[in-house]
Amino acid sequence: MNESTEIELAGQVVELVRRLGGSGAQAEAVVTRADLALTRFANSAIHQNVSESTVGVRLRLHVDGRTAAGSGSVVTADGLRALVERTLTAARLCPPDPGWPGLAPPVPVPDAPPVDEATAHAEPDERADRVRAFVAAAGDLTTAGYCRTSHRSSAFANSAGHTAYGSSVEAAMDGIARRDGADGVARRCADRLADLDGAELGAHAAAKARAAADPVELPPGRYEVVFEPAAVADLLQNLSWYGFNGKRYAERQSFAEPGVAQFDQQVTVVDDPLGASGLPFDAEGTGRRALTLVDAGTTRAVAHDRRTAADAGAESTGHAIAGGATWGPMARNLRLAGAVAGPASPVGRSTTGTAAGAVVDTDTAALVAGMRRGLLVTDLWYTRVLDPKSLVVTGLTRNGVWLVEDGTVVRAVRDLRFTESYPRALGPGAVLALGARPVRQPDRVDGTWWTAPSVRLASWHFTGGASG
Repeated sequence: MNESTEIELAGQVVELVRRLGGSGAQAEAVVTRADLALTRFANSAIHQNVSESTVGVRLRLHVDGRTAAGSGSVVTADGLRALVERTLTAARLCPPDPGWPGLAPPVPVPDAPPVDEATAHAEPDERADRVRAFVAAAGDLTTAGYCRTSHRSSAFANSAGHTAYGSSVEAAMDGIARRDGADGVARRCADRLADLDGAELGAHAAAKARAAADPVELPPGRYEVVFEPAAVADLLQNLSWYGFNGKRYAERQSFAEPGVAQFDQQVTVVDDPLGASGLPFDAEGTGRRALTLVDAGTTRAVAHDRRTAADAGAESTGHAIAGGATWGPMARNLRLAGAVAGPASPVGRSTTGTAAGAVVDTDTAALVAGMRRGLLVTDLWYTRVLDPKSLVVTGLTRNGVWLVEDGTVVRAVRDLRFTESYPRALGPGAVLALGARPVRQPDRVDGTWWTAPSVRLASWHFTGGASG
């Protein structure tokens, strides 16, 4: 399947809706081809290599004042007709939809970034090479994880005459190294498989696992923290889904107050789907562009699709997703930027043998060096929102926590549970420093990523041990 075929299929679906639903029916169709490949390893050996190539059709239509959506994977004439017929049937059973915003007009969308063909057509051996390097760099430690590549191409058409096409690629690696029950982790996401260095990631994961030996218990309380990029990615994800979401904002379930200095002035948050290899349009065919959500600490915007934009008297920001009527628009490619940290300190600046290697990059080392007493946190896990309005979240640390005293990592700490308001923790005066080099972190959802540096925060509320 190629670009012209995908565009033709999307057009056929729209034409079928017109023929079967009448001239007043409005429809939008997206045809997506996805080539996904995954090389997974455990016990320091590859145990699975899988790939799939699928074609999916997503249809949303509005007829007689009612809206319904459907999807399918059979792209024959009979399959497309069946999709349209069952979606029309569903529409007749739906309640009236007075908030229907209409279809995206036929306007040009931005040019998509060029995709790396070598990544789009990567062979299993190329992923296996990175796994081999990861395992070798970890030495005698047990390792597990994956290396994946994906290539997507999508065509959009609606009955207003709007069409669009784009493609994207992604490469990601996520692995752990384990020693005596202690895990170290390393993750990276990139537009090119060639940019993933399995040896570097394996060495980082192994250094952290070795440094996590013999952890001690710490009492609950508020601690200064340095979060590494993997932990900061969780902050960005929750800020996006529960805060910078136009539907939640309209329902007054979001902390966001555009025009108000809600964050530290060092914080700037931008959703930048085209800063990497992302699709140039959203689920409604609206062009995607960079959107500044926070500028030097001041909240500037929330993400909108056509429905939430119509309610707010605004314009869509290109953040519609499938199922957006339920979940709302999502900014899924956030980048945290800010002031550059001070001069980098030596990596692994520890005088205690068991904690040597806890710090694996110069940015984090610079932040740790300025801490009198606090915690270095690698990752956050199993985070759940307790109060959407203030975005109070509870969760656990994971894959390594260390006590820092006078700028030195002194020893490993057992995992801790926390309960914290993410906006408060990033609020005015709360961000002590940001690293200079953001690192792109993969999400479980292909095409979603979070780009963040290490961050030093004045206070984080730990409520007890991981089992508490």
